[in-house]
Amino acid sequence: MLPLSNPVPNAALAGRLWRPGLGPCVVAIRAERVIDITSKTIPTMRDLCEADDPVALVRDADGEDIGSLSKLTNQLLAPVDLQAIKACGVTFADSMVERVIEEQAAGDPERANAIRARVSKIIGESLSGVKPGSDAAEKIKEVLQAEGLWSQYLEVGIGPFAEVFTKSQPMSAVGYGADVGLHPVSNWNNPEPEVVLCVTSEGTIIGATLGNDVNLRDVEGRSALLLGKAKDNNASCALGPFIRFFDDSYTINDIRHAELTMKVTGDDGFTLDGQSSMTQISRDPTDLAAQTIGRHHQYPDGFVLFCGTMFAPTKDRDAPGQGFTHHVGDVVEITEPNLGTLRNTVRLSTECPEWTFGTAALMRNLASRDLL
Repeated sequence: MLPLSNPVPNAALAGRLWRPGLGPCVVAIRAERVIDITSKTIPTMRDLCEADDPVALVRDADGEDIGSLSKLTNQLLAPVDLQAIKACGVTFADSMVERVIEEQAAGDPERANAIRARVSKIIGESLSGVKPGSDAAEKIKEVLQAEGLWSQYLEVGIGPFAEVFTKSQPMSAVGYGADVGLHPVSNWNNPEPEVVLCVTSEGTIIGATLGNDVNLRDVEGRSALLLGKAKDNNASCALGPFIRFFDDSYTINDIRHAELTMKVTGDDGFTLDGQSSMTQISRDPTDLAAQTIGRHHQYPDGFVLFCGTMFAPTKDRDAPGQGFTHHVGDVVEITEPNLGTLRNTVRLSTECPEWTFGTAALMRNLASRDLL
């Protein structure tokens, strides 16, 4: 599937692409043509996002037409560079229930079904429509504590403070068509299809892209203190295909109503279909961004923010009662009509290309091209 199988007319789309002999370039997508707009004004995606009017630059900046998008997809990179890569977790009721199940199962997928049957009805019905941090949420907390079902995941799910963590390092994310990595210690894992906000250094949400927050359920289930090991590994963060900037035809309200679909296709013939509806999120995207940046924490190069997912796969794959886990070779396609499709192939993180092109390499590359 192409990154834009159904191109959106007049969408302000920008991304990054590797040009052999040059290096990473900032590109605009205009009528399915790829326009290299890299310049001293726009040496990085960070600079485009921090510009006074990024939409005008995407549409009108001088650049070089380097070909059709269909012929250049294998050169696409993650559409961010110097921005911090942050993520919010446990933002949907369904994912809250699954995180509690992981915790109760201590990372053992064979115990998950029995625990799911015991706790899903109580917790799932309790959480439906509850506003985090509200008096109603506090009363539910008291009830669940009395039942012995309170969890640190519910604390960030319906408590006043969102979970915000560092998903990956600047320059480490992979883009459309790349391999995504699973740490080889994991035997229970899944993709997480998410809308990812693009936020400036001043805290303004200016657009969005798609993300796969590759997750190791068994590792995090053993202890929430293993979140870094579960989330941040070689090639474990995929972003793309492009950033779509807000304009008159695409706004934060479109984010609030985004409908993501996902398909996993395995070499073994297994398929898994999933979805995640932003209409079911428990915290507004603007609240998630506001809890990430402010006087308490600055991001001088801006940041992107995974919003979380309601997708929590339970379909059995290898054996009855063991639910879903990835196999090496799985192809994951995440689609949202306004943002395109993010497509990646699952490998072990130890088998994916090593991350070697970091911030220092980018600065040296840009300097050698007289772009700084």
